[in-house]
Amino acid sequence: MRRNIFEPEHDEFRSTAKSFFETVCAPNSQEWEDRGYVDRSAWLEAGKLGLIGWEMPEKFGGADIQDFRFNAILNEEYHATGSVGIGLGVQNDILSGYFRDLTTDEQKDRWLPKYVSGEYITAIAMSEPGAGSDLANIKTTAKRDGDHYIVNGSKTFISNGLLADLVVVVCRTDPDAAKPHKGISLIVVETGMEGFTRGRKLDKIGQRAADTAELFFENVRVPVENLIGEENRGFYHLMRNLPAERLGIAIHAVAQAKRAVELSTEYAHERKAFGQPIGEFQVNRHALAQMHTEVNVMQTYIDQCIVAVNANSLTGDEAAGAKWWATDTQWRIIDRCLQLHGGYGYINEYEIARLWRDARVQRIYGGTNEIMLDIVGKGLGF
Repeated sequence: MRRNIFEPEHDEFRSTAKSFFETVCAPNSQEWEDRGYVDRSAWLEAGKLGLIGWEMPEKFGGADIQDFRFNAILNEEYHATGSVGIGLGVQNDILSGYFRDLTTDEQKDRWLPKYVSGEYITAIAMSEPGAGSDLANIKTTAKRDGDHYIVNGSKTFISNGLLADLVVVVCRTDPDAAKPHKGISLIVVETGMEGFTRGRKLDKIGQRAADTAELFFENVRVPVENLIGEENRGFYHLMRNLPAERLGIAIHAVAQAKRAVELSTEYAHERKAFGQPIGEFQVNRHALAQMHTEVNVMQTYIDQCIVAVNANSLTGDEAAGAKWWATDTQWRIIDRCLQLHGGYGYINEYEIARLWRDARVQRIYGGTNEIMLDIVGKGLGF
């Protein structure tokens, strides 16, 4: 189905993104999968090509363009080329708003040039061993001590956790706040700060090339100049930026589902059983027809969400609903595609097996899908 939300400059950006993923990332996919993280040189190349931080002001190397269509294109080409691992979505979809809108001029001077160039890789540390979707109950603390915060605690499931140079840590700065969510702040911990250590690279079911780690903070002295946003208003900053994160996840869902259907359609033309291509059996033909149509419906829906976020009209409820529906549909489609591959679908050398593994977490991170439904339900007044 023809999409009508893009302009010529988006087509040019898509060509650049596709070339980057085809030449820099896809050829290294197996190596990155085996070791569990990507080459930093890939980040630097992405920075040279303008694939990081285009929302940042021009004087820091960005293009000063806030247009989520560029985010969508990057995520789409990532999956369309069979690439893995590189956490550009964390930097562009999730953290861009924090570093663009919540930082001071001094912080921008200090961080943004290397953010845009790919020299600085970023992460956001929200989840803890005892707090995932329930952000108001985090235990990591940051106590004021003169011109520093003393940070103590631990985080887990942190994307880009191994490679990150700058980590936005969600901390409790007012343990006596009347309501738990009113005592939270966002503090940037930098690699090399004494007491900041990284735990093991987590052994995940899928997305194995994307480094995900535990982080530990033991009396880490962080200058007060590393507070971003307002002290004790971190929860509100998080809520403001979560819709973009959840839309990014939904875009990934559509792109992964589309890739799975394309691979399965090709396989159904080539694979023969009982003397004919398996796609000619009605049960498979109908399954592929249904999934092809569902991907078009997903794309149309998510495209409208992209238009809405650009117009600053996408609500938190709508973003939550999009994340829930797109990832649930993605999982059902990819699972059916694996089934169509038969025994070969269960063999790791087939891309469909990786897509199936990688898709499972989509219904968990960014807020579980059960929480997404609860957000939508509360928006209906319940």
